[in-house]
Amino acid sequence: MVPVSALEEWAGSTGVRSAAGDAEVPDDYDRACAVDGLAGAIEIGGKGRQGLVLADEPATTSYLPQHRAFVRWLGADSAAALIKAAVTVLRDPAVEWHECGFWETDGPALLMDSVDAGSDLYVPYPEGGTPEQAPVPIAAARWRVRAVHTRVDERTSVGVVQLLP
Repeated sequence: MVPVSALEEWAGSTGVRSAAGDAEVPDDYDRACAVDGLAGAIEIGGKGRQGLVLADEPATTSYLPQHRAFVRWLGADSAAALIKAAVTVLRDPAVEWHECGFWETDGPALLMDSVDAGSDLYVPYPEGGTPEQAPVPIAAARWRVRAVHTRVDERTSVGVVQLLP
């Protein structure tokens, strides 16, 4: 998740490694991959803006604005079954959530693959198409982030990352 205001500063994977003493300098993609846990915020650029990394593994992800929650496809027979499972998880007070810190945004953001540079999101690939992205209409705020990966039944596993005021 990159705030729209910070898209131009997100470099994604540069594919270039620079030596800084004996260590490599990580690019934005490296920093996103280094997030420990199911989600976490990282700095973008030098102006105090943050991105929210939905970590652990690549997964098809959707946003449910009415729940301020991201739904991650871990295993399901259909999208409808996955959404139903996510809503079940969100309503279940017995779910053991992982606290993932805080994410602060100055407004709407884009859900995107961390490997892509923000400046390249609308540039067509040579073979056609453009990088996948989805707008996330969210208010400027400091959000508490919690996440869970869970099996809802024998055929459905879902990841949920929720933003709480």
